[in-house]
Amino acid sequence: MRLSALLVLFVLAPLSAWCQAQPSRWTNSLGMVFVHIPAGSFWMGSAESPASLARDYPDLEPQRFTKLGDEAPVHRVRITRAFWLGQHEVTVGQFRRFVEASGHVPQSVADGTGAYGYNPAYDPATTARGDAFEGRLPRYSWRDPGFAQTDEHPVVNVTWHDAQALAEWLSRTEGQRYRLPTEAEWEYACRAGTRTRYPHGNDLQALVQHANLFDQEAAPYWPRWRQHALAASDGHAFTAPVGSYAPNAFGVQDMLGNVWEWVSDWHGEDYYAHSPRNDPRGPAQGTVRVRRGGSWHTWPFYARCSFRNWNDPDTRYTLVGLRLVRE
Repeated sequence: MRLSALLVLFVLAPLSAWCQAQPSRWTNSLGMVFVHIPAGSFWMGSAESPASLARDYPDLEPQRFTKLGDEAPVHRVRITRAFWLGQHEVTVGQFRRFVEASGHVPQSVADGTGAYGYNPAYDPATTARGDAFEGRLPRYSWRDPGFAQTDEHPVVNVTWHDAQALAEWLSRTEGQRYRLPTEAEWEYACRAGTRTRYPHGNDLQALVQHANLFDQEAAPYWPRWRQHALAASDGHAFTAPVGSYAPNAFGVQDMLGNVWEWVSDWHGEDYYAHSPRNDPRGPAQGTVRVRRGGSWHTWPFYARCSFRNWNDPDTRYTLVGLRLVRE
């Protein structure tokens, strides 16, 4: 019995030490850093009333607050398995290395129609939609969104299909499964244990310390939307190098602002009302894919943890990028 007990201790002690030594971060072949996100439960969505939102975001038209039914009902979600989430959004340099190694031709180049871009001489008031950027034009792509980016800035003008191609190539190359996060995984990682509008709380003006959004740095470039700008400056008029702001409680950075992030789910306006409690993955079919988190050109209202937006999976835009999961 004594020998048996000693043998058990001999086996368990190294195992315990191994578990304690597991890293909280991991870096892949493209230099992407991944953070370990534990399994757990959280309340997904928002139950805020239109009146409450209209009071706290007075720069927006009241009708914008009556179209948020897809954030409700608030429902309990359980993420049953831990996963690795990109600490940062995928950068220009990482996407370039993928393109060069894989031979993948991004859609902004492959279909010949290009993408969107910033042009200081462009007047959005001349278009029916009032877009802030001109396009699509072949002159713009993931390589050139019309403003300066280094290899450390988040890649933009990538479609949902480009994101899938990157994940599939990494999976084949490294023998690990990569994918886009589900919408539930994204919000769980963004909230990092909080129930407030933003991971740091509800203080709207404090956002400049935590995220790259539309602020006084960017307002001079778009005077038409100046009333939506934060009162302070976050230091960046366009995209910021990834990791420029403090991490949340899970150690993830830039979940809000910088670029919108594709997730895997189809969008369903009423999906929250009947989604499964464990590991929801969105509707089985749809026409548009969800993107989350807001961007450098986003008003604070749209950068709330619960806010949902969507695009056609072929969309390539100056505000949209991605972040990956490694299982």
